[in-house]
Amino acid sequence: MSQIHKHPIPTAIAEHALINPEQYHQYYQQSVQNPDEFWGEHGKIIDWIKPYKTVKNTSFDPGHVSIRWFEDGTLNLAANCLDRHLAERGDQTAIIWEGDDPNQSKTVTYKQLHHDVCQFANVLKKLGIKKGDVVAIYMPMVPEAAVAMLACARIGAVHSVIFGGFSPDAVAGRIIDSNSKLVITADEGIRAGRAIPLKKNVDEALKTLPLPVSKMLLYSNEPAMPVIGKMGETCGGMT
Repeated sequence: MSQIHKHPIPTAIAEHALINPEQYHQYYQQSVQNPDEFWGEHGKIIDWIKPYKTVKNTSFDPGHVSIRWFEDGTLNLAANCLDRHLAERGDQTAIIWEGDDPNQSKTVTYKQLHHDVCQFANVLKKLGIKKGDVVAIYMPMVPEAAVAMLACARIGAVHSVIFGGFSPDAVAGRIIDSNSKLVITADEGIRAGRAIPLKKNVDEALKTLPLPVSKMLLYSNEPAMPVIGKMGETCGGMT
């Protein structure tokens, strides 16, 4: 019989936790006994464009399983990730990035990230990307990948992340399956010291598509090269 090992949380960490064990058990009991009331109250923690009235609408009938939360409310994911934090946390770190070479690192504040997301949201809008359009993201693990995702969310576009290690055929299949209108990629990615030719893979993938992708944006890993594009200082409109 396996043994259960418990590792107590150090006091110095526990003192700064957002919740203690007593509060957790109280919350748990509330969530089980009255889930609508519990989640209805905790749903107010995030910012809503249109507040919800219905907390959940679920069906577990065979052949008709449906789980919907806050379905009559409207929010913007990018605004909840960024805008709501600017007043108090604008100068705090939002992203800590370390490259394949540990000596290559970068930190991005909420204010900087918000600025970059707004600029790139405007780039997407300038290229004709609209609410509901799908944007494929075939990028290395760089902060600009997060910028691209949040920019899509800001204007209501759907992002489809394609694993950076996929071959041209696999990339083509995912572009087709998602019906992507735009592909965002990089000149290359670095993994375990080896360069992965992302741009070349996308070029090969696009040759095999039955219908052409309208546009492709490129991020360069060269420090002297600008990131994708600049569209002014105005914040991209939220959808």
